[in-house]
Amino acid sequence: MLPTSRTFEANARAGLANPILQRALALMQSGFPERRRLAVGRLPEFEALREIGKSIKNHTLEHLDFYLELFEGKVLASGGQVHWARTPDEARAAVLQICRSVDAKIVTKGKPMIAEEVGLNECLEENGITPVETDLGEYIIQLRHEPPSHLIAPAIHLMKEQVAATFRADHRALDPERSLAEARQLCDEARAVLRPRFLAADVGITGANFLVAETGSSIIVTNEGNGDLTQTLPRVHIVITSLEKLVPTLEDAATLLRLLARSATGQEFSSYTTVSTGPRRPGDRDGPEQYHVVLLDNGRSTLLGGEFQEMLRCIRCSACMNHCPVYAAVGGHAYGWVYSGPMGAVLTPSLIGIADARHLPNASTFCGQCENVCPVKIPLPKMMRHWREREFSQKLNPPMYRAGLSLWVWVAKRPALYHALVGLASRALGRLGRGRGRFRTLPLASGWTVVRDLPAPEGRSFHSLWVQRRKGETRK
Repeated sequence: MLPTSRTFEANARAGLANPILQRALALMQSGFPERRRLAVGRLPEFEALREIGKSIKNHTLEHLDFYLELFEGKVLASGGQVHWARTPDEARAAVLQICRSVDAKIVTKGKPMIAEEVGLNECLEENGITPVETDLGEYIIQLRHEPPSHLIAPAIHLMKEQVAATFRADHRALDPERSLAEARQLCDEARAVLRPRFLAADVGITGANFLVAETGSSIIVTNEGNGDLTQTLPRVHIVITSLEKLVPTLEDAATLLRLLARSATGQEFSSYTTVSTGPRRPGDRDGPEQYHVVLLDNGRSTLLGGEFQEMLRCIRCSACMNHCPVYAAVGGHAYGWVYSGPMGAVLTPSLIGIADARHLPNASTFCGQCENVCPVKIPLPKMMRHWREREFSQKLNPPMYRAGLSLWVWVAKRPALYHALVGLASRALGRLGRGRGRFRTLPLASGWTVVRDLPAPEGRSFHSLWVQRRKGETRK
């Protein structure tokens, strides 16, 4: 997937002007946040669990080399193999080599986000192997040749009428007069179409929500059961994931799972939580003959010990984007790559570079909701500020922006001048706005007023009121 993060502003304008997308995003805003709120309210120890989850991830990252070696040893002991991939090229090559070794023709996939990051589908198709997405949302966007727009709901940008049209265009062997008006009918049709492909697949590829060092296990959570079918029916199971998914023990994984589902979908637990440890053993009734784990770095190890290490705590729940007013306005595709919302605004520059993703850390109101709802307390606004600092230090901002910011800094360093100008501006705008309360347009402020009104000041500035209050407290 080629990044289009450079064109975020144009992408965002297109999203704002798309009425179907806006309908879909409105439904999202009334769904995920409310379900999370109710689920959290039913668990009094949720805040304590957040702190424990944060500690688990911090401990793992501080000793990542140890746990990676332990994990590899346990996978080998169970009969599996670990493939280390420094770059997307190496990850694709590892998967392709495994598929070729069994002469694979069809590969089923259980929603591995890392596969999107490395462009795995395109690689398989170029080499004569057919990838079949089995998650319903991923299947829909695969038919539409679109990237995912959300971590856990890849097709959240679509309405069911669009999905029905896509199914009619692709499932041509079915009755053209069939009804696809209800969501259940769409699910039933996808299930019927996908079942034979599960059975025909030579290789199954999944991601991993967590990797467990003490057992060499991979854990996935789904609500459709597609992950189980993907990893148990084919002869070969490949887990492709990134190295920060590691946790020390199964107990640690259980703690994080309690946070994950509540933060993501508002469930106590996902419908299916599946632990895989190695290939099929003698006496097992099902399971793959081969078990492979492809571990991708792709720059993540360079974040260790730095100001962005905390981003590696992310458990991909999507709570930050579900509560983000910017994501809710423009949708996931505006961010231009695999990861969107606040977590994408921090992670994407880490992976593709700030030069290509400089708009993303600026796509924030800094309301702080993302950090408030993050189950592992990632300080996303702080890290977006760090990226903004790097953008400025590398002179990636437009010259006009840099000149304006330099002027503001010069004034802000002179408090008397700053307060005088703020007071003058407040009084002038207050008089101009008297009787109407807000401005629909203002010179030099079109970037704000083109999409929203600017409230007119109603009195004195905050600084002057604060000084007055402090003087009153001193007299007391």
